[in-house]
Amino acid sequence: MIVAYRAAGRAVFLYGFAKSDRENIEEDELQALRTIGAIWLAAAADKIKQALENGDLQEILDDDQEA
Repeated sequence: MIVAYRAAGRAVFLYGFAKSDRENIEEDELQALRTIGAIWLAAAADKIKQALENGDLQEILDDDQEA
């Protein structure tokens, strides 16, 4: 699992795969995921809201949160 994370900010799940399906990701994939992660971590709240409404992002709540 690859997650972009900013302490006391937000976390964005970027990619997940089973180790039985593939051993690792390629360097170019990692660079692309870093770029995507940086964009979402820096995105303003209104952009995040719009992406959630458009279905570009999906919010995942933990067991202690309510929708």
